[in-house]
Amino acid sequence: MATGAGATRRAAAVRAVPRSARPTQARNTTPRPGRWQFWIDRGGTFTDVVAVEDESGCFETLKLLSENPESYDDAAVEGIRRVLGLCQNDPIPAHSVSCVKMGTTVATNALLERKGEAKLLFVCTKGFRDVLKIGYQNRPKIFDRDIRKPDVLYSECYECDERVSVDGEVLRELDEEAVRRDLAAFKHEGGYDCCAIALLHGYRHTSHEERVGAIARELGYSQVSVSHETVPLVKLVGRGDTTVVDAYLSPILRRYVDKVERELPEGCDLQFMQSNGGLTSSRAFRGKDAILSGPAGGIVACAKTASECGHPKIVTFDMGGTSTDVAHYDAALGYERTYESVVAGVRVRAPMMDIHTVASGGGSVCRFDGNRFRVGPQSAGADPGPCSYRKGGPLTITDCNVMCGKIVPELFPSVFGPDQNEPLDAEAVIRKFRDLADEASALAGREMTPQECAQGFLSVAVDQMALAIKKISVQRGYDVTRGYTLLCFGGAGGQHACLVAQSLGIAKVFVHPLSGVLSAYGMGLADVIALKERTVEVPLSDGTFKDCALGPLEQLEREALGAVREQRPDADEAAVSLIRRLMVRYAGTDTAMALGCARGRTAGEVARDFHEAHRGQFGFALEGREVIVDTATVEAVWAGGGFSPAAAAAAA
Repeated sequence: MATGAGATRRAAAVRAVPRSARPTQARNTTPRPGRWQFWIDRGGTFTDVVAVEDESGCFETLKLLSENPESYDDAAVEGIRRVLGLCQNDPIPAHSVSCVKMGTTVATNALLERKGEAKLLFVCTKGFRDVLKIGYQNRPKIFDRDIRKPDVLYSECYECDERVSVDGEVLRELDEEAVRRDLAAFKHEGGYDCCAIALLHGYRHTSHEERVGAIARELGYSQVSVSHETVPLVKLVGRGDTTVVDAYLSPILRRYVDKVERELPEGCDLQFMQSNGGLTSSRAFRGKDAILSGPAGGIVACAKTASECGHPKIVTFDMGGTSTDVAHYDAALGYERTYESVVAGVRVRAPMMDIHTVASGGGSVCRFDGNRFRVGPQSAGADPGPCSYRKGGPLTITDCNVMCGKIVPELFPSVFGPDQNEPLDAEAVIRKFRDLADEASALAGREMTPQECAQGFLSVAVDQMALAIKKISVQRGYDVTRGYTLLCFGGAGGQHACLVAQSLGIAKVFVHPLSGVLSAYGMGLADVIALKERTVEVPLSDGTFKDCALGPLEQLEREALGAVREQRPDADEAAVSLIRRLMVRYAGTDTAMALGCARGRTAGEVARDFHEAHRGQFGFALEGREVIVDTATVEAVWAGGGFSPAAAAAAA
């Protein structure tokens, strides 16, 4: 990794966290001087804002309900206005904002709730219209008697009369006239405006996909996702699924980005967090890279903060309003990423932070089903929110903590009620728990107090969260009882961190001074990242390594550098780090492992590293088996744009 001014600014930023910073809620009607950076995490329940004044390094933090239609249209823009001391509809002055770095759950929620593009056309090779419906024929719940096929995201499929062999031989020429006629009919008669194009072997032989995409754009389709541009990798099912996800989510994401941009001053530097942990410009932000946009900021903040404070091995524990996200980080290994994930029942082939999510958050609904206490997966969200939020919501984990005295209404922000100036409603919580305790007592045959019921729900939630951490640590061979620290953040993280650590045998808990807004803080510490990948599929040998593995890496380096320069014209090329990796697997297997491939590496060294890594993760190595280089990836990282040293020193 490159070092220099950017790295110095990031390190200073970690040290410069003001321990006295507390979220403010009330609107300040006095305009604030100075030029500010805004780091924002728009979550499912709350939107967190960290504002930093460029010259003085002054910190301001703010927490708002993500959905509050009676009071404001968008929480992120409202947060900016409140920090700057502006009224609700006041224009934001250009001289007051230097940049906005943002993570959002807009794409995540659209995928979870199936509220993306309503009419989406999937374009495939003739004879393969059902390929995504069939998928890999996985049955996650193999003993279910009520078998339900997963729904696809597209609403109609169009089969192109074309065919290219795996070797690039054109077996059937593309009938461009028919494609133009049929796509025009889908648009003008069917009302389709978005399409996803994934043709057989299109990742390697792109000419037919390029022509179909060009025709769709000429006809006026507003969103055209083409598989060789979206995910240029082998395997039609994963490539097709990801292209469809991109076309499904990008329109709603673009509408949100445009909405934010309209409220910001013209030319404002607006960047968004990607699922891979890097920032990108608002122009380059697309649906497939936005699914873990919010949680990724928290992992970045945890990694940089923990390393600076002497905790190289951590388990991150982010408990928010809707869910809890956990991840593993070892400074010696870097960020753990997954390159194929199933999110909300949809397969996505895109680099993402390896984060495991469980539906236990502060807003998770607590209910008694007549036999046992249950927590989640339903969430009260921001509207109506928990029972204590004064909107008539159900009992939640937050209410359990109110009932047990872990949350004191007098010390909690008074942002509730019609005028957003009332504290939590503890009386409503007590009434509901009394009713639930009466019901549980009658069925249990013994007296149960409201406090016992609340504690029972908390125990269930803690067990669910501890199990999630075991899946990303113990099940992968990491002993979290030795040398690990539980780094907790999120609005509800501190309320449960010690219970979770005790359950797992973790000796140390690290609570960041900005734990309630740490994902937002991570937006400011993150680097600009452009990640490029390409299928290679060659045996690992001295004869093929130079041309078939190193050659693609060099081409990807140029593409990644170009992507960074396009996003950040001010980026000094010398300050851009290039991280080269090869995805390697044994012949006849399907599990590839990512290995670093710095300049000067030989095929023998890569093979040796692969055998060692495979033995470390799976307990064995097949040293006599042929090794295949599956994919080449290059990550370009620009570390500029963080704190200035003067501002960091002033804040410290």
